[in-house]
Amino acid sequence: MAYPLHVAFIWHQHQPLYKSCRSGQYLLPWVRLHGTKDYLDLIMVLAKYPRLHQTVNLVPSLILQIQDYVNGVALDPYLTAALTPVEQLTDQQRWFIIEHFFDANHRTMIDPHPRYNELYQQRQDKGATWCWQNWTLADYGDLLAWHNLAWIDPFFWQEDEIAQWFDQGKNFSLSDRQRIIAKQRHILSQILPQHRQMQDNGQIEVITTPYTHPILPLLADTDAGRVAVPQMTLPADRFQYPDDIDRHLRRSLHLYQQTFGRKPRGLWPSEQSVSPGILPKVAHHGFEWLCSDEAVLGWTTQTFFHRDERGTVQDPQHLYQPYGLKTNEGDMAIVFRDHRLSDLIGFTYSSMAPDVAAQDLIGHLEGIKIKLLSQQEDGGTALEKPWLVTIALDGENCWEFYQQDGLPFLESLYQRLSDRPEFELVTVSEYLQRFEVREQLPSDRLHSGSWIDGSFTTWIGDPVKNKAWDYLNAARQTLARHPEATEKANPAAWQALLAAEGSDWFWWFGEGHSSNQDAMFDQLFREHLAALYQALNEPIPDDLEKPLESHEVKETHPPQGYIHPIIDGKGDEQDWNFAGRITVGGARGTMHRQSLAQRLWYGVDHLNFYLRLDFQGTDLDAVKRMSGLHFFWYYPEQVLYNSPIPLAELPDQAPLNYLYHHHLKVNFLQQQVSLSQAIANYQWEDRQQGIQFCFDKCLELAIPWADLHVTPDWGLRLLGILTQDHCYREHLPEDQLLLLTAP
Repeated sequence: MAYPLHVAFIWHQHQPLYKSCRSGQYLLPWVRLHGTKDYLDLIMVLAKYPRLHQTVNLVPSLILQIQDYVNGVALDPYLTAALTPVEQLTDQQRWFIIEHFFDANHRTMIDPHPRYNELYQQRQDKGATWCWQNWTLADYGDLLAWHNLAWIDPFFWQEDEIAQWFDQGKNFSLSDRQRIIAKQRHILSQILPQHRQMQDNGQIEVITTPYTHPILPLLADTDAGRVAVPQMTLPADRFQYPDDIDRHLRRSLHLYQQTFGRKPRGLWPSEQSVSPGILPKVAHHGFEWLCSDEAVLGWTTQTFFHRDERGTVQDPQHLYQPYGLKTNEGDMAIVFRDHRLSDLIGFTYSSMAPDVAAQDLIGHLEGIKIKLLSQQEDGGTALEKPWLVTIALDGENCWEFYQQDGLPFLESLYQRLSDRPEFELVTVSEYLQRFEVREQLPSDRLHSGSWIDGSFTTWIGDPVKNKAWDYLNAARQTLARHPEATEKANPAAWQALLAAEGSDWFWWFGEGHSSNQDAMFDQLFREHLAALYQALNEPIPDDLEKPLESHEVKETHPPQGYIHPIIDGKGDEQDWNFAGRITVGGARGTMHRQSLAQRLWYGVDHLNFYLRLDFQGTDLDAVKRMSGLHFFWYYPEQVLYNSPIPLAELPDQAPLNYLYHHHLKVNFLQQQVSLSQAIANYQWEDRQQGIQFCFDKCLELAIPWADLHVTPDWGLRLLGILTQDHCYREHLPEDQLLLLTAP
């Protein structure tokens, strides 16, 4: 029998509890804004293509907050400001508006709207203080309106009332803003009913997550962190409360049944985190399947998913099928997502033309099918077994970076998939109903890990993250000392605990991730814990009144996510927001001549690796009169030709006396860039290249991975050198090589 290639999209829709358990106030607006922009339109677009079926995960903490906004009982500071007459805005509110009402990707959500862009450019070019001193009441009124209008999804722009606001453009009154907020609430009110209807019609499957999105393996035992990282430094006190897993799952099931009139079949374990210890509890509550990441499968089976230069998995039969898990509480299936395909949608396709990106994804699916066919014994042209490619990712945050919130990309992709019978989009439960699971995984040997590197280092092990676990453990122990405070007798205490157990707080603590809301996430975590003590009539520890860490912007840090900057030499702050950065200027001290460079930025996506160099002062003409800038790198785990640095007056010291594989030269004076590669006998050979570069306010470079002929997951070490009159002047960074990895 011939089979199509089955594809399961799973969209993960999640927001943490922004409602403080202590004050009852919402501190951040992201449920309301993402609810207006991302949750409803995603399935409404799908509804236009009835042949395509997908799975959507709605996290309980998101559902609860949507219901609060729909019922009119949620009020956040952004909403309060928008509904305040501009003449009554306090000084504090005006500063808050100037600082936060441009919280959006400016290229896709601000620049397309002339009035919004005008205000944004004033803030960027003239500064917040100038805005404070010169903005009129009308300026504030328009900014309040546009911040909310920009978060209305383009799917709804053709509606008469919304189109009228876009045509109006400026001079928005309080009445206008009230009607805009009413439109937001109307869109929010359709999210849950539309999901229920499309699930009842069979086009989507809605699944759930533990109640407040906790890392279940770490609730069971924080020692699970040492499975992937044996030397991990753990919190001072071991957290072991496996019964809390049951509480999260019970509440999820109850809310789901209230909302959708049935039981869920699938579970998205928070952060796709699994361990042997959680499986019996998941099975006990009746879940039939759960999903995780290919890294977890790889660790479990001791398989590394090698990919070719195109990114196609070399042994696809291991990844593209569900596996069975047997527990003493029942059997389940587990699917593992293709990490690369998921990340392409989440982080890279937004930088490509929609049709090109859609065709690229189709090309990857074609490559998977060809690879599967090549491993069939009969050499036929049809698949002899039903395979399942799982693409699972965040369904909300990525669209902010796409043209028109991803609408052109999704319509182009869905049309192509609808026209190709060799691909069949299914829900996970549909696939499991039709086909038997062919292989089992030993449940007791399932790897304990998450979708990030197959480990839990994003949530534990860092000193600040560990401090947060210690705070949580102390609060949990306090609750355990109050046996009278049952979930029924003292629901406030348990609600506060479950809120604090959510994964999001630990995500932002310490190293690894940062945003301009870090201080607010810190505050929310501590307020949830304070509410627990308050509900038990226990004194609130003094530590909970102080932030866990300083939230000042760090001058030097590694990359925090994928980037895809526009190479225009402007150094746009949002383009490079998640890039790694190293401060160079002044690092050499008084014994060295002053560095011309000030800061080096670096990062990657699936298309390029990116470099940016900021220079000291404003005399960039002096910089351009230099001979140039050179970057050298090698691949430490690969057996390749490497050659010495071909520059004069080079000190004989590490890392200048290392051998390198690639050499990128930027000639400032001639405005040229060239690429060469090491060959035999320690020589260099020029290579064709499609490198983008621009030098205006700073130097920006985009080096295509395709020019380097590397395969995914290759690590590289990078060194920069500035030259004067074709001779070595200085290298950067001074005391280390930069480490990057091809996605």
